[in-house]
Amino acid sequence: MIQIHETTILEAAEKGMNEFLNVFTDAYLKAVGGDITAENIGLLNGYQHTLLAFRFFSEEVNEGGFVQLIQNGYGGYIFNNPVAKALKLMGAKGLSKILYKAKEIYDAHREELERETTDEEFTAMYVDFEQFDELEEKFFYIEEEETAIIAQYVDEHLEDFAGPPLIEITGAST
Repeated sequence: MIQIHETTILEAAEKGMNEFLNVFTDAYLKAVGGDITAENIGLLNGYQHTLLAFRFFSEEVNEGGFVQLIQNGYGGYIFNNPVAKALKLMGAKGLSKILYKAKEIYDAHREELERETTDEEFTAMYVDFEQFDELEEKFFYIEEEETAIIAQYVDEHLEDFAGPPLIEITGAST
């Protein structure tokens, strides 16, 4: 079970929604040793996987788009799991739609998108898969609002994303 100190959650929330969400995903990454594998995938529940997938999705698309996300090995984790459906249930319907459309492109071209590439071949993929461009633009347009929706959902359902918070009691004598 993943537990996070209540003070850590509160301090992160004061810094902003991304910091708030990263408190959880940082704990997940620590629990799985920095990478999701077949051996450790069971350490996280569905909510935790969704939040971690959202982090990978957001970071990768912001840095280099869907091509980079897939080339860095996150395609299967995001598109072959119910991430889009879970985000929709959390209220992030715009992100969900983007993921469903990106999955169609991914499914149709998976082998080509996931193959090992040289730097030149990787760069050429951005031209070969321009159909991701519109989805990335939509993502950039709605990212902040949708992230706020996810952060609010997490805040209202803390027990699904981490066990009971570790509450530090000060001044108590034992």
